[in-house]
Amino acid sequence: MSVFAALNGRAKLLLALFVVGLAAAPLAADRYLLSVLILIFYFAYLGQAWNIMMGFAGQLSLGHSLYVGLGAYVAAALWTKFGIGPWAGMFAGMAVAMAFGTAIGWLGFRFGIAGVYFALLTIAFAEFTRIAFDHMDWTGRAGGLFLPVRAEQAHQWWNLRGGPLLFYYLALALMLGALWLCATLRAARIGHYWLAVREDEAAARALGIDVFAVKMKAVLISSAMAAVGGTFYAFYYNNLFPAQIFDMSRSIEMILAPIVGGLGTLIGPILGAFILTPLGEGLIAATEEAGLSAPGTKAVFYGLALMAIVWVAPSGVWPWLRRKLGLETP
Repeated sequence: MSVFAALNGRAKLLLALFVVGLAAAPLAADRYLLSVLILIFYFAYLGQAWNIMMGFAGQLSLGHSLYVGLGAYVAAALWTKFGIGPWAGMFAGMAVAMAFGTAIGWLGFRFGIAGVYFALLTIAFAEFTRIAFDHMDWTGRAGGLFLPVRAEQAHQWWNLRGGPLLFYYLALALMLGALWLCATLRAARIGHYWLAVREDEAAARALGIDVFAVKMKAVLISSAMAAVGGTFYAFYYNNLFPAQIFDMSRSIEMILAPIVGGLGTLIGPILGAFILTPLGEGLIAATEEAGLSAPGTKAVFYGLALMAIVWVAPSGVWPWLRRKLGLETP
């Protein structure tokens, strides 16, 4: 039985209203609100990608910006240097990200690097790649890689050229697609294997589960999903800087939504993104208007918000809210 088929009537109704409301939001939202919603969908999508690693399989990665950056740079470079469209570039970026994920997973899982040491390994790969891209002429070095924006391409949606409305629905599709994929994986055999490994790796191995293969699948799927998010990022912002997209702060932003919303749940990454992103963007706007903007303000705010939520709802907002609403949802 699929996860969605197991939902009670109230949960199905709320989910349907949620999707319909978001689909119709551009009819009433202004340009600024659309941009905030796009960011929410983007971080909800990346949160689902990271949730597969940590929430499902129990493997802590603090360098997931590596996969986002690789997906972004590969797709953007193929477009700017050779005119290869973003869809082909997306698959190329996924392949490169999965290759790096394979290297990290093989080193970590084959040699028993686990917990905080595996997290440090992911950070090291992300930082090494950032330094490498800072010195690569082909991708603009530290000065950045800029995607050309031409008037004749303004409506070429198949090349991800278009206005906010195009990226709004694309980001919405990514978020809902990730929700469906994660629900499908969780209900499948691999999902049960991941949960078994997360809860007790030794017991899972004793039951005959190939722990190495199971964890590698989590890395490969998660890295591929993150690379797709990187392609979206590149063509939405049209510029890339190694110090920005590979930075550890990007990885932290990615993991906050599932932690706040509810680690290991399906709705948690979405709810967490809907909580943190508008608050963060509102804080930036308020401090800039008051002339009080300072570097690190957003990070401090996220830290305080995380502390407050962990204090009130240690398992995340979604498990707490689910109990209050009486919803039978994962």
